[in-house]
Amino acid sequence: MITRLSQLFLRTLRDDPADAEVDSHKLLVRAGYVRRIAPGVYSWLPLGLKVLRQIEKVVREEMNAIGAQEISLPALLPREPYEATNRWTEYGDALFRLQDRKGNDMLLGPTHEELFALTVKGEYNSYKDLPVTLYQIQTKYRDEERPRAGILRGREFVMKDSYSFDLDEDGLKASYDAHREAYQRIFERLGVKYVIVAATSGAMGGSASEEFLAESDIGEDTYVRCLESGYAANVEAVTTPAPDALPIEGQPAAVDYETGETPTIATLVEWANTADLGRTITGADTLKNILLKVRNAEGEWELLAVGLPGDREVDEKRLEAALEPAEYELLTDADFAANPFLVKGYIGPRGLQANGVRYLVDPRIVDGTSWITGADIKGKHVVNLVAGRDFTPDGTIEAAVVRDGDLSPDGRGTLVTARGIEIGHIFQLGNKYTDAFSVDVLGENGKPVRLVQGSYGVGVSRLVAVVAEQMHDDKGLRWPAEIAPYDVHLVIANKDDAAREGAESIASGLNAHGLEILFDDRKASPGVKFKDSELLGMPLVVVVGRGWADGKVEIRDRFTGESRELDKDTAVEEIVKTVRPTA
Repeated sequence: MITRLSQLFLRTLRDDPADAEVDSHKLLVRAGYVRRIAPGVYSWLPLGLKVLRQIEKVVREEMNAIGAQEISLPALLPREPYEATNRWTEYGDALFRLQDRKGNDMLLGPTHEELFALTVKGEYNSYKDLPVTLYQIQTKYRDEERPRAGILRGREFVMKDSYSFDLDEDGLKASYDAHREAYQRIFERLGVKYVIVAATSGAMGGSASEEFLAESDIGEDTYVRCLESGYAANVEAVTTPAPDALPIEGQPAAVDYETGETPTIATLVEWANTADLGRTITGADTLKNILLKVRNAEGEWELLAVGLPGDREVDEKRLEAALEPAEYELLTDADFAANPFLVKGYIGPRGLQANGVRYLVDPRIVDGTSWITGADIKGKHVVNLVAGRDFTPDGTIEAAVVRDGDLSPDGRGTLVTARGIEIGHIFQLGNKYTDAFSVDVLGENGKPVRLVQGSYGVGVSRLVAVVAEQMHDDKGLRWPAEIAPYDVHLVIANKDDAAREGAESIASGLNAHGLEILFDDRKASPGVKFKDSELLGMPLVVVVGRGWADGKVEIRDRFTGESRELDKDTAVEEIVKTVRPTA
């Protein structure tokens, strides 16, 4: 097919959009692939839609290859199924909620575990029907608080979500493994650099969970790797190896000190190193206590304290994952006023436990470890407060920031951190949703069998931005052949009639071989055309210019920047071989 640039619905821009923060956002807008409609909401213009459809094609081929069957469920959904699984509440403000004219609560689907479970329940009733995997490629909706980076984090996006239903855990594992391998093939075909990391299940529920993260410095997900062992995990899933407990007997008694105005860890350490405590004190020797309120099962707020070494900050994502699905907030001034035993900057375990506040600590705080921490009185701290002797936590929590050099959970090396963009997530859900809706079939013995479910997502529209982010250069986009809008970008770089006729003949010849051609037939300067060819990013640019008079055609590789001349009489065949080397 030949698409003439003079007729294509396209306007390229020379300047970056004012709201663009990352390269993919800048280039996709400048190249006329997408246009912003509202925060986190974008229109797909012809070139962008072609790339999106190409990625969908790759995803479909690999899903079909594992025996998955495509269906399409509505995006406008009733409240009741999500109420049954408590996700109407758990999704919080991220859910788009609305009412129909009769006052019925509805939502715009963020993901479809409930509806797929109900669909299978409505159609299948025998073990002979299983296993089955269903999928859809559909627009999803999440009310992101801070949509950013163009289509990387939007409020409306295209996702492939698939769901497996099996008779037992062995079947679920086989379905999970099949998806894992299919995802690897998808991302390899797209040329995306990615890692697979252990992850938490979050609001999805279930047990085993892994994320596929595209390597990117602008990614919102932090993950860790152990180069010695190969361990990899999203930071939310990292477990801190607990040190061995220390002997309590013989440790000095806890002593309260007047510490003056020392409400921060920095000021406390400064005091400690002038107080003649017999050793040098660092932030790691102090115990900071963070106060939250968490909504309990009855919907009421209750206090929760989190203790961690003073040299560690709270990682909000890890804290949220640790508490999920419970809703939590940091305490307000009004909360402190209502609980006068909480003295800001001087809170300690003794006061917390004396007042019945649940106290969870970092795994590093084991029996026998000694700490400097708040004495629950303004201007006072306690030194040598020993865990297991002077206070007993109610449990542990993974809430501290993970740092380069931390011990790997497998004990076989240290961790390094990196950033990535989530492009896929696979879950072994188990029975969470099939229990909620009693999704049973008759087993071989005539007794009901509760199905086990898996859930598997790929961010299809996000992958457009990921490929653009990983593969662009300083001139513009560079699409891999698998998903490029066109096979060849043909440029007329000479105004004489012979060159124009020659370009027309090459376009016709390439079209006859089934190639997709973007034909720049505009009456614009060669400089403008070349800049647009670099910005738009087709993998192969063919130039018919002054060399035509000498029987030559130029081809340029957009990835390598290399160019070479072809004889115009054999140019079509050579271009076809370049585009389809195995044809």
